[in-house]
This record gives sequence, C-alpha cells and structure tokens, in this order.
Amino acid sequence: MLSFLWALIIGGIIGWLAGLILGRDIPGGVIGNIIAGFVGAWIGQAILGDWGPVVADFAILPALIGAIALVFIVSLVMKSMRKAD
Repeated sequence: MLSFLWALIIGGIIGWLAGLILGRDIPGGVIGNIIAGFVGAWIGQAILGDWGPVVADFAILPALIGAIALVFIVSLVMKSMRKAD
C-alpha cells in the first residue's frame, strides 16, 4: 500500500514538472498531474527504456520526457477543441 502511495506522489510530481517545463496547465489539477505522470511514464519507458535514476518504479528521465510529450499533445488537442466552439 505504501509503494502505491509513493507511486502516486512521484507520478503527480512528474506530471506537475512536465506542466511547468511546458508552461501549460494540465486539465484536472492534481488528478490530471497524476494521470499525466503515470501515462507519460508508461509512454516514456515503453519508447526510451528504463535508463537513468529510478524512484518508485519510475525511470525518472524517460518518464519526464513521456509526460512532457503527453502534456504537449493534450494541450494542443484542448486548444483545438476550444477554437472549434
């Protein structure tokens, strides 16, 4: 149970950092940060592998790169949806 909580915290931090680096908000606040961190980590590790430091089963650098890509894509989609209205 503690490892799951630790993974939620690290996933949230990764998602939050991705939003800060891009200067874009992640829809959903804290929950959005956690989801972006988890999904971004999965994408980053699937494409780039498990290199770099590992915390709570997240390879930090590939996870952060994956989260940045995910936040960028989500923000573009959200922006295009707003223009369509």
